Amino acid sequence: MMQEEALGWIIRTRDPDFTDWDAFTLWLEGDPARAQTYDALLADDAGLHAIVPPEPVIMPVAANDAGERRPGLTRWIGGGAIAAALVAAVSVGMMNRADIYTVTTRPGETRSIALDDGTRIDVNGGTTLRLDHNDTRFAALDMGEAAFTVRHDAANPFRVNVGDAVFEDAGTVFNIAHTGTATRIGVSEGKVIYNPKAQAIALPAGRGLADDADGLRIMDVAPATVASWRQGRLAYANAPVTQVGEDMARSLGVAVRVTPGAGAMRFTGTIRLDKDAARFFAGAAPLMGLTAQRQGDGWLLKEGNGPQN
Repeated sequence: MMQEEALGWIIRTRDPDFTDWDAFTLWLEGDPARAQTYDALLADDAGLHAIVPPEPVIMPVAANDAGERRPGLTRWIGGGAIAAALVAAVSVGMMNRADIYTVTTRPGETRSIALDDGTRIDVNGGTTLRLDHNDTRFAALDMGEAAFTVRHDAANPFRVNVGDAVFEDAGTVFNIAHTGTATRIGVSEGKVIYNPKAQAIALPAGRGLADDADGLRIMDVAPATVASWRQGRLAYANAPVTQVGEDMARSLGVAVRVTPGAGAMRFTGTIRLDKDAARFFAGAAPLMGLTAQRQGDGWLLKEGNGPQN
């Protein structure tokens, strides 16, 4: 699968009209193994030349770079080309672009961002989000959670890049949570299109999507539970306790660990957030049929409904 993706990018970037370098860089940075696979295919002249003929591709100059394209930016496909060099060239270009900026929040911290197009983004704790000063219809959620209240524009849809996935708004209020191993989205108003150029899965209000170790799944969600953290509560309908623990850690700013037994349980209900962690866990754990134990720099959720420690 990864080799097929890498070959697809090689073919696409060979096109002189190719411009989607941001998406290519996001793909490379999503997994260190991708750059290695890409580089290995480039180095394999024996099988690659029949598919990708050795013609030059000129790398585009970033919009805020002055001057004409320089010959040094010409990249040749063949045994002498190395993906790492391309990654460095593209990544440095993006890092130096003044229009791209990063919004980060510490665990337990929240922020609200009003974009010039009328869109509002509420950012939960422990989140890294990238935005573009020159394109208010772009966002990339690298880690954490954010709720998007989007001003719809059919001619210029708002898109959120999350790893390899793209979520495109169709006049929408939605919430996305992204960790290193899972992505979750819930839609409370309007509609979101998941990967419009591939699967093109429509998620109307009351629907959600999860992509994790169990695969890609579509599910019903209660609109009132979407981005409930903005109202100081965590609301769930048959959610795994591991997910609840991740949400607690993000919203409270404390480490939350879950035993395997507790992690296999599911929870339906509403938990009110409280910045006083001891008071919060004293009420939240019994509600889930669990016990919360203070442990080092955080809390451990485990089976049993005994006294809190």
